[in-house]
Amino acid sequence: MRPTLLTLVFALGFGFAVAAPAPTDPWSREALTAWCIVPFDAAQRGPEARAVMLEKLNLRRFAYDWRAEHVPTFDAEVDAMRRHGIDLVAWWFPSQLDASARAILDVLVRQRIRPQLWIVGGGAPAPTNAGGQAARVTQEATRLRPVIDAAAKLGCTIGLYNHGGWFGEPENQLAIIAELKRTGVTNVGMVYNFHHGHDQMDRFAEFWPKIQAHVLAVNLNGMIAGGDKVGKKIHPLGDGDRELGLMRIIQASGWRGHVGLLNHRTEVDAEVGLARNLAGFEKLVAQLRGE
Repeated sequence: MRPTLLTLVFALGFGFAVAAPAPTDPWSREALTAWCIVPFDAAQRGPEARAVMLEKLNLRRFAYDWRAEHVPTFDAEVDAMRRHGIDLVAWWFPSQLDASARAILDVLVRQRIRPQLWIVGGGAPAPTNAGGQAARVTQEATRLRPVIDAAAKLGCTIGLYNHGGWFGEPENQLAIIAELKRTGVTNVGMVYNFHHGHDQMDRFAEFWPKIQAHVLAVNLNGMIAGGDKVGKKIHPLGDGDRELGLMRIIQASGWRGHVGLLNHRTEVDAEVGLARNLAGFEKLVAQLRGE
């Protein structure tokens, strides 16, 4: 049987490039990570043009979201980011080891990189019968285990991505992490998205201290109460009335990690969307620093 790239890397012990550590200042420029700019880009840039755009904006970290049509350009994406000095810190990843997942793992081996792998889970609510919640936690932990184990073999960390539904509730993700830890898993954290947390804003101060030690990245968004119900789920950063308060809680907690700036709109040029959110970010940070 012909050995795969994964088999070879384990046998030969090839070294991997590790993503840069989180900066000491939660709102430093070095923390900023571009996110939702691949399928969400009116200009439909390819790998080279995307890397040029990020370099122009001086955004040196990139989380890679993709669709099926981007699979053939996975290596080109990594190569372009490397040429332009962009650190590929995270990669959107399937929640099961399908063909796309294995293609990504092969790219990571071939390119010798170890980004975080961001995954979503099941959204249906847990059964309401006695023991239903515990059973659902175990079910999700078991379902994700093959992906987690494959990531661990490459030295990658998994980020549970809140994307709505049962799996998107912070307390449920925390329970999944605890269940996985009970079975010896240590390479799993969380990715918290403002834009998927509209219904969680009023209790953010309550659950943030419980999850912050596990949070790998926070993806920012302009936040308005009920915005997701009135067509403002994705809103310019700095134009909402709630994101500053959420960021104050994060800042006071001492958390450090990747801070995502989005485009997330197919009708908007990614450079325009990122530049607008970057301006909003700088305005908010000035207020957080009392400037």
